[in-house]
Amino acid sequence: MGNKRTDEGFTLIESLVALAIFGLAAVTLLKLEGATMSSSQLLERKAIAQIVARDIAADVLTDPIAPPFGTATGTDMEAGAEWHWTRTISHMPDNRLMQVVISVADPGGGEAASITLYRRT
Repeated sequence: MGNKRTDEGFTLIESLVALAIFGLAAVTLLKLEGATMSSSQLLERKAIAQIVARDIAADVLTDPIAPPFGTATGTDMEAGAEWHWTRTISHMPDNRLMQVVISVADPGGGEAASITLYRRT
């Protein structure tokens, strides 16, 4: 039969290369998972802050008496956290309108949402 050699498996080098490739893929997937978790938390905070801003905007728009000009601040409990908001009302060139800017800060103190609306005086 001679010296015929049959290959019945992987060499050590081939196994190490395959292991290195799978290891790099696993590390990449773990980093992607971390970025996804971070992004989803940021989006959740922004969504809750927008809900708070829209609640305050609804109060401003539905109150039959126009709010006074100037700046007001307050807090709102939403999703188990305290959200700080600032409402600034200023005059418009047309005296029949007022500009209302509502900014909401997340519990950490960074601005998370802002909304601008206009209302009749």
